[in-house]
Amino acid sequence: MATNERVFNFSAGPSTLPVEVLEKAAAEMLNYEGTGESVMEMSHRSAEFQQIIDDAEKNLRELMNIPDDYYVLFLQGGGTLQFSMVPINLMTGSGKADYLVTGNWAKKAYEEATKFGDVKVVASSEDDLYSYIPKIIPEDIRPDVDYVYVCYNNTIYGTHCNEIPNVGDHMLVADMSSCILSEEIDVTKFGLIYAGAQKNVAPAGVTIVIVRKDLVGHAPANTPIYLDYATHAKKGSMYNTPPCYPIYVAGEVFKYLLRNGGVKATHERDVEKAKILYDYLDKSEMFKPSVAKEDRSLMNITFVTGDADLDKKFIAGAREAGMINLAGHRSVGGMRASIYNAMPKEGVETLVAYMEKFENENK
Repeated sequence: MATNERVFNFSAGPSTLPVEVLEKAAAEMLNYEGTGESVMEMSHRSAEFQQIIDDAEKNLRELMNIPDDYYVLFLQGGGTLQFSMVPINLMTGSGKADYLVTGNWAKKAYEEATKFGDVKVVASSEDDLYSYIPKIIPEDIRPDVDYVYVCYNNTIYGTHCNEIPNVGDHMLVADMSSCILSEEIDVTKFGLIYAGAQKNVAPAGVTIVIVRKDLVGHAPANTPIYLDYATHAKKGSMYNTPPCYPIYVAGEVFKYLLRNGGVKATHERDVEKAKILYDYLDKSEMFKPSVAKEDRSLMNITFVTGDADLDKKFIAGAREAGMINLAGHRSVGGMRASIYNAMPKEGVETLVAYMEKFENENK
């Protein structure tokens, strides 16, 4: 493979970004819009950076139809810090929360939340290696919980909530790190949505928090100042130096999505890409999908051969053919193709062609 060629990167994150955005960032690396400096060097207190973050928020609000009664925050600490910030800020009424445990990250979020209040697993699919999304009804939920928590898309296991969990009148909190901007979501159905950016939005370093305004300002008095959403809401995500460059790239991705039909058109492309791979998996005699059909993710597609040595051979051959990061998470093995928004259709078609060839050669 020529050194100037890009591979198809199926990494679960950090993941592939739109080439058009990368090219623009490269062109502006030394001189952003005539300022004579890189965004990497720019003061976050400058008028130029204020415009970058303001535009990023404006365009994200347009993409997701975020109402005015929600804050949009650009924070640090990844999704992992939100495992703590959510209960600290929101579990302040009854001190109770119910968690839907659909994978490794949801389990970690649950375990962290137990440090701050009375937290219960309302449903879990751990009994079957998180291969499905457990269904709940409002009666399953304790009546006085402050919120119900769900991880909407599970990168390790390849499952996705293909409908909003039925929590009745209870407030829903969602980790959408690995599916944000891949489908139209009614933000008003959630009290808080958060997403680490390194899947569909930007390089690692910025985390988006979309939180209803009335939920902010109730953190306990002894809350560390950085862990209080109110701190960041009052300062427009500028309490301290924000992750400036990832915010800049996120803003460029938002513009790119708006130029290309918004979330609706993106979702249609994602469905088309995923169908190509799932259709092959459903007819293959060698490769088998790992999750329940009704709970399949469009973003992370997991599959196995049933033979660990054959899996390794497949992954090595794929790398030689210019397709990288197809190994499944170390906790589950097998293969995982993460086909986020920026993965071109050509990448999925190339993968399926390789899978067909590999299957024919290894019968």
